[in-house]
Amino acid sequence: MTHEFKEIINAYQKASKKGIRAVIATVVDIDGSSYRRPGVGMLLLENGEMIGAVSGGCVEKEVFRQSQSVFASGTAKIMTYNGRYRLGCEGILYILIEPFIISNVVIHNINRYLASRTSFVIKSYYSKEEENNNQMGSVVCFDGVNDFSFSNQMDVRNLRQNSLFQCFDRVMLPCFRLIIIGAEHDAKELCKLASATGWEVEVVSGPKSPKFPKDFPEAHKVSNLSPENLVIENVDKQTGIVLMTHNFAKDVLYLQALKDVSPIYIGLLGPARRREKLLSAFIEYFPDVDNEFLDCIYGPAGLNLGAETPQEIAISIIAELLSVIRNQKPISLQEKVGGIHGNSAERILNSFVD
Repeated sequence: MTHEFKEIINAYQKASKKGIRAVIATVVDIDGSSYRRPGVGMLLLENGEMIGAVSGGCVEKEVFRQSQSVFASGTAKIMTYNGRYRLGCEGILYILIEPFIISNVVIHNINRYLASRTSFVIKSYYSKEEENNNQMGSVVCFDGVNDFSFSNQMDVRNLRQNSLFQCFDRVMLPCFRLIIIGAEHDAKELCKLASATGWEVEVVSGPKSPKFPKDFPEAHKVSNLSPENLVIENVDKQTGIVLMTHNFAKDVLYLQALKDVSPIYIGLLGPARRREKLLSAFIEYFPDVDNEFLDCIYGPAGLNLGAETPQEIAISIIAELLSVIRNQKPISLQEKVGGIHGNSAERILNSFVD
């Protein structure tokens, strides 16, 4: 959800420059099931524009209608939405709607944390009673010193000390980053799909056939680096890498250049025999490589979806990456026992922050 919050911040910054007021709506609790999980939010502008969504599209009109009283009063409120009769999701949503007024200094701090790939926490204080309450609201927690509320009119200390409120915490991890090493047609398709998923995509091409941002307009960054000059900073468990140069020797050299980083996923294109040959060549040079590095290598990259075209192969790779990120065994949802949204994702988020 970090990339959605990033989009909200960018949209707010543009609206603020034009003098357009904003409120933010956040799902803070659910009784039963819902289309989206608690923590998802949307920005509502006074001119009627909405950025983001809190459901599949059914709830947003009602959120906008109820947001008008927040624009008028400047006071936060809780609204409930019973999906049992309207969504078919068998759940009741509790949505906190509050003024969104943050300074340029705060925006700078948020962007600084996002750029440095540093996690932070958002705490939302609320009551399930459907009412307006100027003591409810959300706080972004950086370091305990520079924390701030979504509304600069709120006192952060009062929010924390009010025992009448429940508190919903959400960890904002770094945006997931996909590094694609290779720049052929299939790399372009993977870049498009990964960007549409909300990931930050970086493309690495060889210097002999340089590529530029115009060649990968969806990419966050495009570099032309040989294996000898490859340096990837801030590699963490929110980073995935796919090797797809279509050149065996280059793949070996790039893999060697990656031996000291620890992403959550390294995907190799090609059949299993190519993977074994590539790993044998790699281990011959680095026999003492850490097992943790070898464990994050997936080859052939992607799930067995019967993919044939570059677009379909990109889908299968994205699907496998999601299963690794969320620590899920890919199965048909109709075979899953219990709710669609499991708890494994929360465990991963909490362990990452700890």
